[in-house]
Amino acid sequence: MTSWRKSSRSASTANCVEVAQFAGRVGARDSKNPAPVLSVPATSWARFLRSARA
Repeated sequence: MTSWRKSSRSASTANCVEVAQFAGRVGARDSKNPAPVLSVPATSWARFLRSARA
């Protein structure tokens, strides 16, 4: 079973992004509409996070 967690960047309203780790991948989804899931390689997700902090 995959454990989804709400992004710390999500607002306290119903507009939430959830993320989860899979085998070598990271998934992102909208909490109020959980399908489809955007799945990217974990290395790409790490680059995305680094660029967001820059």
